Amino acid sequence: MSLEIAFIGYGEVGQLFSRQLANRPGVRIRVYDILFDDPQKGSGLRQRASEAGVHAADGAADACRGADIVISAVTADSAVTAAEQVAPHLQASQVYIDLNSVSPATKERVAKPVREKGADFIEFAVMAPVREPGIEVPILSGGEKAEEISTRLNDLGMKITPVSAEIGTASATKLCRSIVIKGMEALMVDFTLASEKAGVMPAVLASLKASYPGMDWDNVAKVMMSRVRQHGIRRAAEMREASRMIEELGLDGSLANAIADRHESFAKAGRT
Repeated sequence: MSLEIAFIGYGEVGQLFSRQLANRPGVRIRVYDILFDDPQKGSGLRQRASEAGVHAADGAADACRGADIVISAVTADSAVTAAEQVAPHLQASQVYIDLNSVSPATKERVAKPVREKGADFIEFAVMAPVREPGIEVPILSGGEKAEEISTRLNDLGMKITPVSAEIGTASATKLCRSIVIKGMEALMVDFTLASEKAGVMPAVLASLKASYPGMDWDNVAKVMMSRVRQHGIRRAAEMREASRMIEELGLDGSLANAIADRHESFAKAGRT
C-alpha cells in the first residue's frame, strides 16, 4: 500500500504518530508546525523530524501537496485556525482529519472550510494518553468516510473505531470522559499540595485506600500531578472545549472551566 500522510502540528502526538507511521512500508510522511519558522525553536524541530525519517515541510501548502490524508494534531484552541489556514491548499480528493479535543460544535467549525474545498472531513477522538501505546492508542472516529479511512489506517497498526457517520459523537464521548479524568487530575493537584502542607498525607492516603481499596492512591496522585505539570496548558484548552460543549447542551459548564483554570495555573507555576 502506498500512502502519503501530512501532519499539521509537530507536538507530542504529531511527533509520535508520524515517526511510527513512517516506519510502515509504503507510507511517506510530511510534517509542518508553525514553530518550524521560529528562529529559536525551528531548526531543532526540523532536525528532530529528519532524525525520525519524516519530511519537514516549508509550509502548509508544501505539507499538503500530494497527501492522501492530512491530520491536524495542533491544540484545541488552534484547531479552527489550523483548518482555515490549511483548507486553501486542499484538493477534493484529500481527507482532512482533526484529532484535537474540541466540542462537537467546534468540530463543525473546523469541518466547514475543509468541506468548502470539496475535501472529506473526519473527526478523531483520542481516548487515552498516547505516550505508551503510540499509534495503538484507542481512537474513535466519525464522518461519512470514517469507516473507510479507519480501516485503511488500522491496516498500519492503528486502533480506530468508527462510531458515527455524523460529526460530534466521537468528540462528545471524549470530552465527557475528560470531565472525569481531567477533573480527577485537578483534584489530585489540590489534594497533594494541601495534604503535604498540612502534614497529613499519610493519613489521608490510608483513608482513601480504605474507602477505595482498588486504587493505588499514592501512585495516582504522583502520576496525575506530573501530567498536569507537563500538559496542563494543552489540557486547559481541552477542558474549555468541554465547558463549551456542556453549555451547548443547556447545562452548567462552570465546573469544567474551573478544572481548566486549575490545570493552567499549576502548569504555569511549574514553568516559573
